[in-house]
Amino acid sequence: MTTAPTATVQGQATRAVHGTTLKDAHGAPHMPIYNTTTFAFENTAALLDVVDGRTPGALYTRYGMNPSVFALEQTLASIETAEACWAFCSGMAAEMAVFAEYGRDGIVCIGDAYGGTLELLASQLPLLGINTTFILGSELEKLDGFLAGGARLVFFETPTNPTLEILDIRAIAATAQAHGALVAVDNTFASPVNQRPLEVGADLVIYSATKYLGGHSDITAGVVLGRSELITPLWSWRKNLGTTITPETASLLARSLRTLLVRVTHQNKSAQAVAEAMEAHPRISRVLYPGLPSHPGHDLAKELMQGFGGILTIEIGGDAAAASAVADKLKIFALAPSLGGAESLATQPSTTTHHGLTVQERLHRGISDSMIRLSIGLEDPADLIDDLTQALG
Repeated sequence: MTTAPTATVQGQATRAVHGTTLKDAHGAPHMPIYNTTTFAFENTAALLDVVDGRTPGALYTRYGMNPSVFALEQTLASIETAEACWAFCSGMAAEMAVFAEYGRDGIVCIGDAYGGTLELLASQLPLLGINTTFILGSELEKLDGFLAGGARLVFFETPTNPTLEILDIRAIAATAQAHGALVAVDNTFASPVNQRPLEVGADLVIYSATKYLGGHSDITAGVVLGRSELITPLWSWRKNLGTTITPETASLLARSLRTLLVRVTHQNKSAQAVAEAMEAHPRISRVLYPGLPSHPGHDLAKELMQGFGGILTIEIGGDAAAASAVADKLKIFALAPSLGGAESLATQPSTTTHHGLTVQERLHRGISDSMIRLSIGLEDPADLIDDLTQALG
């Protein structure tokens, strides 16, 4: 079990750099890559001590029992103030383990979510007998009834993809706990810098570490964190489905965590500046960003979040073709899916993340074809504003 180091009063930035108690035998300041599939033992007794959990130690990399993976998970747990953590090969793999273990009595998915997640919940999991009920963020009054009907897992993103809806983790957790249900929050958009769901009532927090945790658009990974008794059962799903993070990826992700606060803090400030500039532009009909007073969830975001994030969605006056025309003229923003990297990205949800939904389903979720989602990187915000202005012009 990969758990956080003992409690400390150190700040989050310090924990991001020094969050693991595991040290390399040769004195390396950060755990190197243990690029090996298996680990040898002096004798059978020593092997059985590790296999049976009496002694912590490396055993077999597919199991996640590798020093590079251990060190990463300990640092992640420390940053999140979680008891325990497992790292996976992708965010979808992390979600799948949670759904398979805790969703068998039914899942309630609230609000919008990543298109791949919606497809998994709606199409693949029912084939395994795991069924999901979908409700909008504006339909929370229905949650109590579905939980009374037996569903035992509530899942949602906040802020959501791509409308940046803010859901009240505290209120949802209180309703779920009254029915003995668990709450799992996808915190990818916020990152642990801006929001820590476990501290306000969630049971599990999930990340696509490909995004802000990785931060450089060069790895694919996922993370689940929470109380030890909830995290422990996920280990067998990860082991037997073969979805463990590789040592190479674990090392790159550990590298990225050392600059997490610096990156996200800069992206927060830049996104705020871009959002304010776009809200004043005559060709933009709507800007969705929690840091704007015009955002419906602005007041709630101020209560739950320490920063408003690096993602905003703009809606172009016109149709999908008008939005595509703007996207195609961008020079600094790369036209690509994903988010959270050092470079700024632009994508139309209707052509990428939510392309698999019908037009009616997208509209039901408030996703228009004229939306462009912007992931703000580490460039100068003035240059990003100039790039958007010339594309809109």
